[in-house]
Amino acid sequence: MTQIAIIGGTGLTRFDEFTLTDRVELDTPFGKPSSEFVCGQIDGKNIVFLARHGDPHSIPPHKINYRANIWGLKQLGVEQIIAVAAVGGITSAMAPAHIAIPDQIIDYSYGRQHTFFEDGPDAVTHIDFTHPYTPSLRARLILAAAHAKIAVTPIGTYGCTQGPRLETTAEIARMERDGCDLVGMTGMPEAALAKEQRMDYAAIAVVANWAAGKTEGEISMEEIERHLHTGMAKTRALLKELIALG
Repeated sequence: MTQIAIIGGTGLTRFDEFTLTDRVELDTPFGKPSSEFVCGQIDGKNIVFLARHGDPHSIPPHKINYRANIWGLKQLGVEQIIAVAAVGGITSAMAPAHIAIPDQIIDYSYGRQHTFFEDGPDAVTHIDFTHPYTPSLRARLILAAAHAKIAVTPIGTYGCTQGPRLETTAEIARMERDGCDLVGMTGMPEAALAKEQRMDYAAIAVVANWAAGKTEGEISMEEIERHLHTGMAKTRALLKELIALG
């Protein structure tokens, strides 16, 4: 039975570090997932990889079928999810190519299908979301980073915006006042849906760029790709160490 899944975001469309065992396409009550589920093993441990934006990368953040993705992972027996996401850095510690393991979320997205509890006897269900990221799984990530000698910031608040456009300077200023350290577009409703399915969930946030207004000039895709190349290399090493530690 598969225990752990990796959801890859921008910059991590494929995960070639494991031995491929299967590719699974699923239909769900909520439609089709972003891509096929790629199953494999590292050191005898079962892993599922899912490309959040599709493979090739083609689905924008606000169009991702988050419910189908999480439902599909649950059907495959996944109990723990590591979500990898490219983000913008807001506070001073969150420099490009740095990695953070966030512990909180503020949701600024809208219009997304954000719950499994809509109809039937379970429709009025209120999950506890005090800790959107599972503390024990976060602790394992932080330990794995230490073992791999990868510098990470062990806390941080992720602000989830709607996308697909990047934010204005004023929006980032507001988010900083709200307490956000990072800005991304895919953290919600993914984290809440995993919680609804009673799956452990933690994130690796890879800083791709300074957020709007935090540096002079406009944000360029060339800059983002350069920093993601460095940050995702560290992320791959961190994931391998996490799996090795068990």
